[in-house]
Amino acid sequence: MQTTSLALHTDKYQINMMYAHWVNGTHKRKAVFEAYFRKLPFKNGYAVFAGLERIVRYISNLRFTMEDIKYLSSQEENYDPAFLEELLQFSFQGTIYAMKEGAMVFPDEPLVRVEGNIMETQLVETAILNFMNYQTLIATKASRIKQVSGNNTLLEFGTRRAQEADAAIWGARAAYVAGFDATSNMLAGEQFGIPTAGTHAHSWVQSFESEQEAFDAYAKVLPDQVTLLVDTFDTLGSGVPHAIETAKKLEAQGKKMNAIRLDSGDLAYLSIQARKMLDEAGLPYVKIVASNDLDEHTIFNLKAQGAQIDTWGVGTQLITAADQPSLGGVYKLVEREVRGTMQPTIKISANPEKVTTPGKKEVYRLVDPKTKKAIADYISYPDDEQPKQKEPLQLFNPVHPYLKKTIQDYDVVTMLEPIFIKGRKVYELPTLEEIRAYHREQMDMFWPEYLRKLNPEIYRVNISPAAWNLKQKMISEYIHS
Repeated sequence: MQTTSLALHTDKYQINMMYAHWVNGTHKRKAVFEAYFRKLPFKNGYAVFAGLERIVRYISNLRFTMEDIKYLSSQEENYDPAFLEELLQFSFQGTIYAMKEGAMVFPDEPLVRVEGNIMETQLVETAILNFMNYQTLIATKASRIKQVSGNNTLLEFGTRRAQEADAAIWGARAAYVAGFDATSNMLAGEQFGIPTAGTHAHSWVQSFESEQEAFDAYAKVLPDQVTLLVDTFDTLGSGVPHAIETAKKLEAQGKKMNAIRLDSGDLAYLSIQARKMLDEAGLPYVKIVASNDLDEHTIFNLKAQGAQIDTWGVGTQLITAADQPSLGGVYKLVEREVRGTMQPTIKISANPEKVTTPGKKEVYRLVDPKTKKAIADYISYPDDEQPKQKEPLQLFNPVHPYLKKTIQDYDVVTMLEPIFIKGRKVYELPTLEEIRAYHREQMDMFWPEYLRKLNPEIYRVNISPAAWNLKQKMISEYIHS
């Protein structure tokens, strides 16, 4: 929730590196960093980029306060007061390019590119990764759930199990970006305009002399928003029959009950039986809501078993991304200033997947002009005119270069948008509804085999021959130096 005074939302080694650059007089040197992830979460075929709005808010308000400076002055490093004074005057003057929120994204392609002096590009690393990693993870999880739920309504119910307030608020937003319909979190509703939804707790029923009295009292107060939780005592033996009785009383007033909610037990069996009871009572319009540790796997299996559920309330498994609680995105230096000119740089590692691709890069999505479906993502240098001119491109797998494909007829979408140019925000943040619409457009751009939950087809992400050759050349030079 907090978006101001976040200058110290960083790791200490960033401050120490900034200080060392300042002492050595190298703090004004230019640098380019790129943020990306190496591996798709949940064994999925894609990820959904989210977190840009919070990154924009963070960069826009990035200032050190007097309290921050006082705290830094108390550290054991004993920073020079002149350095702390410079921090007090700090504002971000760099350039940032990023994917649009809701974009379909893939391993090893830059999601955010940061250009500026080494001090400012170093400072923002931790916060950018924090915002990008968490929200992209939750948006991807939400998209998986949306994929299996079809046209059913999805409610985000995760606040009480989230890792604190920020995770709950921004997680609700990320879920909404990827297709959820509402959240139970009122603050997320207030801040972002997300529709809110809620029923009542078991404690409501327990606080009355009888279940029937509890249902009737609730319906009397909110006659147009009645969804009754029917599993406090006995779902089919008392809960559903009492809900039916309340629904009949509402009908007598010219009102209609919205739904019943199941929160425990065999949701497939209970929903099938409850549907029969409701239909036999002449209440086919009453929907069935289900909750209770749901995720894409549970929903998929319940639907396969014929569960009669119209709305899914998903909480813990979504907001904590329980089966993979982190994305693992990284932020790597790809270019640096050397004697007044920018030069590519590479990170060599004993783990091949950790070797970086040197140089500042663009990401292009190549699209079949006939089917309007994505063919591949192409990573190349900004001065590479080949994709811009729609010249024939040879795509090869960077892990297995012998796997090659040449394409000649394609449209090009430039994926990285300018967000800040030399410290000035040039990007107009879209509304949440516009982001949701963009995400739907992105999903429509991909064949179903890339979107399926189990064993998805691997989407092509290719680097240009120039980027590949430079990478091999720099690896060879390092090995033989």
